[in-house]
Amino acid sequence: MFGVLWSEHCSYKHSKPLLRRLPTTGPHVLMGPGENAGVVDIGDGLAAVMKIESHNHPSAVEPFQGAATGVGGILRDIFTMGARPIALMDALCFGDPGVARTQYLLGGVVGGISFYGNCVGVPTVGGAIWFDPSYTGNPLVNALCLGVAPHERIVTARASGIGNPVLLIGSATGRDGIAGASFASTELNRDSEERRPAVQVGNPFLEKLLIEACLDLVTDPDIVAMQDLGAAGLTGSASEMAEHGGCGIEIDVAWVSRREEGMTPWEVMLSESQERMLVVVRKGAEARVRALFDRWELRSDVIGRITDDGLVRVCDGAASLAEVPAKLLSGGAPEYAGVGGRGPGVGGRVTGAGEAGLVSPRPPTPDPWPPCPSDLGAVLLDLLASPNLCSRRPVFDQYDHMVQTNTVVPPGRGAAVLRVKGTSKALALGIGGNSRVCAADPRVGGAWVVAEACRNVACAGARPVALTDCLNFGDPERPHVWAALEGVVEGMREACLALGVPIISGNVSLYNEIEGESIKPTPVIGALGVIDDVERHASATLQMGQALWLIGPIEAALDYSEYAIYIHGQTDGAAPTIDLDLERRVQECVHELIADGVTSTATDVSEGGLAVSLAELALESSVGVRCDGKWVDDLAHGVLGRIDSVLFGEAPSRIIVGIAEQQASRVEQVAERWSVAAVRLGEAKGEHILVQNTLSVSLGEARARWEHALDHLSES
Repeated sequence: MFGVLWSEHCSYKHSKPLLRRLPTTGPHVLMGPGENAGVVDIGDGLAAVMKIESHNHPSAVEPFQGAATGVGGILRDIFTMGARPIALMDALCFGDPGVARTQYLLGGVVGGISFYGNCVGVPTVGGAIWFDPSYTGNPLVNALCLGVAPHERIVTARASGIGNPVLLIGSATGRDGIAGASFASTELNRDSEERRPAVQVGNPFLEKLLIEACLDLVTDPDIVAMQDLGAAGLTGSASEMAEHGGCGIEIDVAWVSRREEGMTPWEVMLSESQERMLVVVRKGAEARVRALFDRWELRSDVIGRITDDGLVRVCDGAASLAEVPAKLLSGGAPEYAGVGGRGPGVGGRVTGAGEAGLVSPRPPTPDPWPPCPSDLGAVLLDLLASPNLCSRRPVFDQYDHMVQTNTVVPPGRGAAVLRVKGTSKALALGIGGNSRVCAADPRVGGAWVVAEACRNVACAGARPVALTDCLNFGDPERPHVWAALEGVVEGMREACLALGVPIISGNVSLYNEIEGESIKPTPVIGALGVIDDVERHASATLQMGQALWLIGPIEAALDYSEYAIYIHGQTDGAAPTIDLDLERRVQECVHELIADGVTSTATDVSEGGLAVSLAELALESSVGVRCDGKWVDDLAHGVLGRIDSVLFGEAPSRIIVGIAEQQASRVEQVAERWSVAAVRLGEAKGEHILVQNTLSVSLGEARARWEHALDHLSES
């Protein structure tokens, strides 16, 4: 029991001291970190419940079930709090897509996600996929879930009431997943395939029954607490409920239903079999509560009771097997303050977060770049076919994104937008991540991914109100990994403070490495935003005749861009920078334009730069883009610097909006008030992606390259 609960996966003994630095409170926050998921007020008496978690190691050795049970686990984190899950998202990282094993892992993971989500009836509304050689042996599978509930139906996992019975609900207990938490706390190696028994096996149809039964249950006044069985199984859930409630708990393993013969008590306590919940009810109500689960054809066993001695007591009939203080077991693991290293700053520049947010930049380095390619159209086509920029439709097409009929903006068109039924509101969900920038400068990278996630929901017309994070790193006992973790957290903190958005939940996944080779530092940020009027939202789609404007700076850097790596093989460069005050002003400007009905088209300029973002708009909408005017003349005459840097360079704080031509003065007025640049790029017309006298690609040839790069998924 100590082995699993004091593992890194359960105890966060390396990351806790860092996580305490993050802002977790705000005007909308009802519950922050510490519960199964974070809770924020969204108005109209409703709350949004959100969390992201990883299932990396299981997916590396058994991709289908690893990913499927990752989805099942994050769903239970949401409905155990009394909220109905309304949306799923995922962030996936894989190695070289040309390697057969990467294709096997990708197909298995996407298949597992679609299987579980589609069967359980919760839409998968978006996500992200990144490819990088550092993930070749250790893929990342991060799953996010969003739920909604009335305030009064929120349930906690704090056990109370001396003598109250403890019920185990759902699936019978088997040997799958035993020691899964310990497995997730070690690095992978050539022998990891032997750990397949540590991977759980999911049953989404049983989970669907569990969702409906538990949501039926939360209206019952005799329900005291509820907790899903995730990492460490009964050991984790029982000790956490007791520790959170300041009480004790007694479990009799003899009363636990099993689906395998000869299971020992320690196997029962450590099994991570899926689709199971612990429920504490008031004494005397157990028969009535069990009858409710009978109606849903779910197993329910009274396996213990709440005590007043603060102990987690395990027995097998009359035999006493273990007596451990709940606080020691659940919260008593040692904490590590770090192992030295480079510290949070590596030379990049973070500004806009007060004096503490300023890091002196590195001295400028000589331009290492070869001359600008003569055929920029060919470069654009190559980038559109690159693994990190090509269409994700072969993935999205496997997900049911319309079940529950809340989805307003589907996958592939920017942040997801979901209507909140019974109100005029909508919720927006976005994902941010950039391991290249985080590897180049962790502190800048941490700020960068928070800004990107918030920018995504701002492009939907939402005001960001909360974040959830999944921090994926290697072995924290290595100085460079610890330094990266510390730097990323510091950058995240600065960005959260500058943008006024707290982190309400999350997950840390360490020891993501194989044979001593660590993944790149990969924080993944999920952002939640609220749209007051669902009719005033935006998406990454064009309408013929729209004028296209860039809000934010037109300048960008080639260093660490997809263009640099995919086209030129350049993996190093000058340290990246971000101005958080500019980021805030750009987001506020675009939010105002959408809320006032000036635009319903918005997308951030991210990987691939300006040209790729324009191309993606055109391809998603089947409408051409024609860029001309002063900025194109300046580009041709070198006023803006290198042409490829402007077209393919990457920088934060940039958003493209599409407007009616007569709204141009309004865009200029709002941009001036927020002190941000606004440049008219061109208009949506024709059947080409055209930058006058610089680049021209037909939609047909662009689509042929963009749409088919991941076709092998349909064959997996």
